[in-house]
Amino acid sequence: MLHHTDYDDSCIPLINSHVIIYLAYIVLLKAVIPIFSSDRMRPLKDAQLGAFTFFASALPHDVCGSNGLPLTPNSIKILGRFQILKTITHSRLCQYVDISRGKHERLIVVAEHYESCLSDFQKQGKTACPEQVLQVAFEILEGLHFMNKHGMVHRALSAHNVLMDCKGNVKLAKFGLYHMTDHGADVDFPIGYPSYLAPEVIAQGSFHPSDPSHDDTPLPSGPKSDVWSLGVLLFELCAGRRLLQTIDVSERLKFILTLGCMDDIVTVLAEEHGCLDAIKALPDNVLELLRKCLTFLPSKRPTPAELLEDPVFTLVSYLHTPFQRPISLFSSSLRCAHLELPEDISELCKDDDDNYLSERAIYEVYHLWCLAGGDLEKELTNKGIIQSKPPICTLPNFVLEDGESFGQGRDRSFLLDDTTVTLSLCQLRNRLKDVAGEAYYPLLEDEQSNLPQSNSSNELSSTVTLPLIIRERDTEYQLIRIILFDRLLKAYPYKKNLVWKEARVDIPPLVRGLAWAALLGIEGDIQAKYDTIDKDTPIPTDRQIEVDIPRCHQYDELLSSPQGHIKFRRVLKAWVVSHPDLVYWQGLDSLCAPFLYLNFNNEALAYACMSSFIPKYLYNFFLKDNSHVIQEYLTVFSQMIAFHDPELSNHLNEIGFIPDLYAIPWFLTMFTHVFPLHKIFHLWDTLLLGNSSFPFCIGVAILQQLRDRLLANGFNECILLFSDLPEIDIERCVHESINLFCWTPKSATYRQHAQPPKAAGDNGFGKTATYYSSDYQDMPKTDLSREPLALCDLKAEVSPRISAEDLIDLCELSLGGTTKRTKAGKPKIFAADIRSAEDFSRGHISGSINIPSSTVFNPDGELVQCPATGILQNYRGRVIVVISHTMKSAAMFAAHLVKVNFPRVCILDGGINKLKPTGLLTVPSPQI
Repeated sequence: MLHHTDYDDSCIPLINSHVIIYLAYIVLLKAVIPIFSSDRMRPLKDAQLGAFTFFASALPHDVCGSNGLPLTPNSIKILGRFQILKTITHSRLCQYVDISRGKHERLIVVAEHYESCLSDFQKQGKTACPEQVLQVAFEILEGLHFMNKHGMVHRALSAHNVLMDCKGNVKLAKFGLYHMTDHGADVDFPIGYPSYLAPEVIAQGSFHPSDPSHDDTPLPSGPKSDVWSLGVLLFELCAGRRLLQTIDVSERLKFILTLGCMDDIVTVLAEEHGCLDAIKALPDNVLELLRKCLTFLPSKRPTPAELLEDPVFTLVSYLHTPFQRPISLFSSSLRCAHLELPEDISELCKDDDDNYLSERAIYEVYHLWCLAGGDLEKELTNKGIIQSKPPICTLPNFVLEDGESFGQGRDRSFLLDDTTVTLSLCQLRNRLKDVAGEAYYPLLEDEQSNLPQSNSSNELSSTVTLPLIIRERDTEYQLIRIILFDRLLKAYPYKKNLVWKEARVDIPPLVRGLAWAALLGIEGDIQAKYDTIDKDTPIPTDRQIEVDIPRCHQYDELLSSPQGHIKFRRVLKAWVVSHPDLVYWQGLDSLCAPFLYLNFNNEALAYACMSSFIPKYLYNFFLKDNSHVIQEYLTVFSQMIAFHDPELSNHLNEIGFIPDLYAIPWFLTMFTHVFPLHKIFHLWDTLLLGNSSFPFCIGVAILQQLRDRLLANGFNECILLFSDLPEIDIERCVHESINLFCWTPKSATYRQHAQPPKAAGDNGFGKTATYYSSDYQDMPKTDLSREPLALCDLKAEVSPRISAEDLIDLCELSLGGTTKRTKAGKPKIFAADIRSAEDFSRGHISGSINIPSSTVFNPDGELVQCPATGILQNYRGRVIVVISHTMKSAAMFAAHLVKVNFPRVCILDGGINKLKPTGLLTVPSPQI
């Protein structure tokens, strides 16, 4: 549904003050919008990438908005509105690809481009036959109608914006300029071309928000204004010449306005341009189509949708294949519903000059073009579109020593030059010349290698070992990964396990949004569910959301745009409304930011990902009273610090720098409040592969990067350090987190307030789930599982507890009492039984060593030099499980070990009594 209406007939006086203003404005700008011209290149069969640039209106620097914040630059507003254009996909429209923001409010737009256009007919002095006119008219109307269904109009329709592909089909270009500039309000030039503008548009005059002479904002143009422009285009095709090009700009506009007094506008135009005989020779149906398009009054002029139903297009529409919109990944429709194989299967195997790159999506090609060294500003500078001037020449006026002043008129470079520059793909093709054709069609079931074979397969294999930031900038490597993920995601959820497997290597930035959704297990018709949520009715949380959004990752151009704020508000409100048992806490906006950024044009997917992410990692964090959940989480984190780095834990406890002072924003926002988005992307790529305990390891890894500074500082210095967190190496943090995660027993991070177990057999990762990716919370509970512990008791223990089943698994007691060994041949786990020798002899774990607590520590908790101490030192660095008959004695012994900096110390939950019913205890044979 369109959000604007067509003009009423009353807004078209013969001539008025608005027209005079507009005429004067056009006269000043008449040379600003040159007739389209470009260097002719050899004809190309496939689409190309084209770029054009313009400037947004500059805002005053000393003006703030109603909220006291600086006004959002118009270029940011345009950038936000542009994003929706990337989703407008139709066979009659040139696909928008990207927009780049430069200095001084410059914007560069990249879109699908073709060299041929309707202007070629006029340049060659040819007239189109009636069949061609009808075909062009029908295809243009198809594009206009599709735009209208998305609430948009073209308004810049002209002969050089109607492109033709290699098969002669119409492709409308620059159809989004009117939308992205807020109907022209955010730029200093008019949208449209005088020769093609509808009379009601001309009568309305120009408008700019900063113009004090206009009290009311004029209505935006409606679909019927494009129908007039289409009529002018069709008339030019029939006449073989440009319309209204032989008279002055002001005179031609006056002439258009006077057409309202004429009964037959088509005949008047033909007489004015000396082509009456050619127009009279047209078939009646073509003449009638021209008259309908060139109807002066908007109320009597048909819309594109009405014209498409006109009988004149009966034969043309019968020969055209209707456009089928691609089905999205997450929907209720079958993605293979329209899959058809050719009658001759060999058609699929034809070799099209090995031009495999042309078969990839245009946004993929552009992404690879940028990686291969493509520079938009450089391309436009080389073509003379962007021209740099010395600073002195850009001043409005300057004065010489003798007092003589020089001034200059308006800088014409800030006005519109709609020339489209074709981006050369030669450098990209040269970069990918060694990639074999098989790489574009990888075999998903091939377990020999994750990377397709190519002439440079060895180089690609070595690339995997390079730092992630280098891999993400390697053109050839990214091509391989994008193609592989594209195929896997198209097969989702059937290939969900392979998506998870490949994500462990890395995730290509171009497909990160969909890859995350797959890792989070998003399925079904998410759009339908999102649409049922009331996001408009005011709720008490609205005020807090309005306050938080302007402070959330506003360094990012996309999220700081008005469209970004609108989407932020809708997604957050949808989550609050759909989770009545939870409340909005500050930090929820930061959690939303990564998902919204990656799915900016798919609010439903951003909402679905956020709704799946929070229960997994932040279960019950957003309760109205979440103190018990937060306190348990922080206590477990404190135990993890003591488990992995006891020296640091001892120091922080001594100075009173507890996790409550710095870690709540970390975990409440999963680090999105403390890291910029580009770091969060790399961090969450790994986080989503881990279970709900992985954030503990990330937190410990961050502290270890700051370890030297923390150990050297006191409480006040640590507070200052975390108030402005130093630069963190995210790749190092990720690697260290994985290492810490692997050394942490599953049950050591058990929390009774974590998410309840999922359905049997569903751990979120399918059959490929490993020990490190599965969540202890999801495992079926037995008599050997960890028991819930009161918060006060949990806080009283320095070291974490592990379950009896965890100990049995790590020691592999079910396999004959053998112990699991590391690559170095030493046990990964060491069971220290601190009971008395007499109790130990009555039954103990196979492989455990009796170290009575009284022989190791004196009453002051100091380590005593004895054989038992030597045994402990030998196993330093391994996971030490303290076993006792009472939890109090085990906790005290573990605390003493932590105090003397023994790492990886934990306690057996339930003590030796938990293992007695299992029959796994060993009794020494009696001595003879």
